[in-house]
Amino acid sequence: MIRIYTAPSCASCRKVKAWLKEHHIPYVEKNIFSTLLREVELRELLERSENGTDDIISKRSKIIKENKVDLDDMSVNQLIHFIQENPSILKRPIIIDERRFQVGYNAEEIRAFIPRELRQLQECNHIDYCPQFVDIKKEIKEEYYKEHCSDECEEDC
Repeated sequence: MIRIYTAPSCASCRKVKAWLKEHHIPYVEKNIFSTLLREVELRELLERSENGTDDIISKRSKIIKENKVDLDDMSVNQLIHFIQENPSILKRPIIIDERRFQVGYNAEEIRAFIPRELRQLQECNHIDYCPQFVDIKKEIKEEYYKEHCSDECEEDC
């Protein structure tokens, strides 16, 4: 299941949600300001980040600048608690699932979140017009959503 970490005023977050809805991809949204980010979630974000804190934390954040916070001097536990207390330091949106991880909205990179089966079908230009494939496409989509959609999904799964 795809999780996206968002903020209400974030234009890129709105783009990601619109893109996922447009492609009928179920997701769970976590508003970083209204939902307490659990330690296990933050630990996973840090572990999946290729460049450590650089990928997910804005070093230009007002909180970090004004308090002259040195993230490199913090232990992982201290860092997690600091993020929980100051979620605005997180870059957003953060998009994550079992295999993929992306920070920010990138129109090309986000395509990786389309399930492989559906991506292959979309790449076939004639699939919507070829009668023998229309039913197969519908069947694959229905099977995918049955398997991957849960009660936590947005509406229209």
